[in-house]
Amino acid sequence: MIFARHAQSEWNELFSKTRIDPGIPDAKLTAVGIKQAENLAEKLVGYDINMVVASPYTRTLQTAEIAASVLGVPIVVNELVRERCVFSCDIGSNPNVLREAFAHIDFDGLIDGWWGEPPESEAAIAHRCALFRQQHGDLLARDDVAVISHWGFIRAFTGQEVDNATIVHASP
Repeated sequence: MIFARHAQSEWNELFSKTRIDPGIPDAKLTAVGIKQAENLAEKLVGYDINMVVASPYTRTLQTAEIAASVLGVPIVVNELVRERCVFSCDIGSNPNVLREAFAHIDFDGLIDGWWGEPPESEAAIAHRCALFRQQHGDLLARDDVAVISHWGFIRAFTGQEVDNATIVHASP
């Protein structure tokens, strides 16, 4: 399975300059982030991807849309691969808001408050990783699935800390 961190968001841009939470819930991609997502999509072309799994945050959905469009594949939303809920950007959007913004993506099964309560513990994110492995172990051995996720989830799942729009290979 291939993991990729979402491209630069408005929150990432401001936080990287100040190291202070700028108070932006469910941040969107910046212009730099859109370019990063386009570059990420081009890199993913070489992997023969058949499906993109994305967290329900706007920044991951925007990154996934760009990738899925280039790859010509569907997007499947999975809240288990969401970010560790710690900062303002980790407060997500209501499923109805997401349906309006991303009308072609299925959000059935996504409940209000799907992002959890901050601060999410290390044990809680480790539990989500275990659930993802348990529920989707068949996908882990596949090289044709790309998961667009977050720094915290990718770190918890693979042990690697990654920059925006970085690809990581996860073994079963």
